[in-house]
Amino acid sequence: MNSEVFSQIKELIDRVLETSPFYKKVFRDAGLTAADIKTPEDFEKIPFTDKEALREAYPMGLLSVPQEQVVRIHSTSGTTGTPVIIPYTKQDVEDWATMFARCFEIAGVTNKDVIQITPGYGLWTAGIGFQAGCEKLGAMAIPMGPGNTDKQFQMMIDLKSTVLCSTSSYALLIAEEAQRRGIKDKLSLKRGIIGSELWGDLMRKRIERELNIELFDIYGLTEVYGPGIAIDCDKHEGLHYFDDFLYFEVIDSNGNPVKDGEWGELVVTTLKKQAAPLIRYRTHDLTRKLTKKCSCGREYPMIDRIMGRTDDMVKVKGVNIYPGQINTVLTDCKGVSSEYQVHITHENGRDIFKLKVERKDGFAPEEVEKEVAEVFKRKIGIKIEVEAVAIGDLPRSEKKSKRVFDYRQK
Repeated sequence: MNSEVFSQIKELIDRVLETSPFYKKVFRDAGLTAADIKTPEDFEKIPFTDKEALREAYPMGLLSVPQEQVVRIHSTSGTTGTPVIIPYTKQDVEDWATMFARCFEIAGVTNKDVIQITPGYGLWTAGIGFQAGCEKLGAMAIPMGPGNTDKQFQMMIDLKSTVLCSTSSYALLIAEEAQRRGIKDKLSLKRGIIGSELWGDLMRKRIERELNIELFDIYGLTEVYGPGIAIDCDKHEGLHYFDDFLYFEVIDSNGNPVKDGEWGELVVTTLKKQAAPLIRYRTHDLTRKLTKKCSCGREYPMIDRIMGRTDDMVKVKGVNIYPGQINTVLTDCKGVSSEYQVHITHENGRDIFKLKVERKDGFAPEEVEKEVAEVFKRKIGIKIEVEAVAIGDLPRSEKKSKRVFDYRQK
């Protein structure tokens, strides 16, 4: 942390201790005052904030400005508990749009592009975030939202969309449908801005090949503005993030900082957010800070692609397994495509890990099953069951795909 960032953080602390009941309580419970944060090292005395604490603040306990300054709210889905409501001031919305426009620019998108936006609108941050960045850039937005693939293709062809904004699952569905319908040559797509879920190199290469486009990995989360806080450039060496708006830390499972270059959990502090600032927010996303400057020449620092989430980890036969590791295994298997599902059961006193994969044409099921099982055992260390099915047999999604099903009693 340099002196400029520390100065911004000091200002942030002074502000939240004056205006935020949420952070007044955090500091009070920790026995801290603003005066206790004298050096960058003291910053680590501040307790982490996590999603459960934000849920407890429902509905508007995170608010740090008078409510009349709030122009919009967004919310998490609440599928795993009470939703988290995030309020935004006019400046928050403007700052988010600025970051998102930067993402588009880093991906090579210009105001001459036609941007088809397929993520959802409403309380979810995705669709409206893409649109705000598009409008800030000055490009034309087609605000489709998810689903209705027939209409998606009609707009894509008739309006000559050049950029597809999507989850990786829906981009794959679009790619497969374009091939099935024989309309690939009618599409004008050049780039895909893909986010919202974990995806691996196999899926990336497959979508790029079948749609003949270049893909860019965009990152964000509802609690911290939304998507558009980091993206990879055309060098694809990592995700550039905007350190003039955000301060990133990476910690180990015990909450201790790791060295740059080491994997851990991403922790985010918002430097400018007004309505719902966050200090040391644990994202549960696994990444690492990259120390090497990107060959594109941009000054924005980088993190690696998200490998998974701490809460997506499953423990089988004493081994911690993340979805990102499964993607790595499949990348090393020549007979498999990108899609997979994991089914975990407990039978006769032992865990059964079954991995369903889609096999490429020309590969026998037994050949693929043997290869995947061997690579999995070598790389991750446990013996598993593998079932190889035909491409298209596993379900596709217009939103996010669920890939891990753990049926063991909790």
